[in-house]
Amino acid sequence: MPEVIFNGPDGRLEGRYHHRKGGAAPIALLLHPHPLHGGTMNNKIVYTLYQVFVRRGFSVLRFNFRGVGRSQGEFDNGPGELSDAASALDWMQSYNPNASGCWIGGFSFGAWIGMQLMMRRPEISGFISLAPPASVNDFTFLAPCPSSGLIIHGEKDEVVPVSSVGKLAEKLSSQKTIEIDYHVIAGADHLFQDKIDAVSTLINEYLDKALDKAA
Repeated sequence: MPEVIFNGPDGRLEGRYHHRKGGAAPIALLLHPHPLHGGTMNNKIVYTLYQVFVRRGFSVLRFNFRGVGRSQGEFDNGPGELSDAASALDWMQSYNPNASGCWIGGFSFGAWIGMQLMMRRPEISGFISLAPPASVNDFTFLAPCPSSGLIIHGEKDEVVPVSSVGKLAEKLSSQKTIEIDYHVIAGADHLFQDKIDAVSTLINEYLDKALDKAA
């Protein structure tokens, strides 16, 4: 899990990168929760995502948005962080020019940024969004949603009501050719405390189906 530093639009960005040897390994980019609420690339959910994709043979990058950890710059409430994510994907692609697939994963604020990036980058073939802040941020840009994916939310999320995420999942599922696997974890709060194993199980079960279908 080597530390990497790469250039972002507002200075250097700090990340952790696992490179899968072999020219056609798929890539996955993972985005952390809100920087002003303690979100970093070392968040437990983000780390769990990272380990899942590593075990499945992906080259995987998680990184700190601007102003977090050793990443330069200041919080920009979305636009700057979206540019950071685009730069991170560019950096990954420079090391994986023949990648067989590209996935995005995000938790909370990171899910919002990740789904915006997916709209701008057609090479992203799948997404995993955990606790997307559907009651806080605007997701109407997903019209149409360019890819199928997995959405996981906590039944007792105290930040984002489960009803708002259910409406988002239903709206996306109604679009042609888009399949959304939507799961609510019983008893889980916004941070999925004590529910990491349940999160990991759902992600693995979804990837079993999605990657098999793509093969």
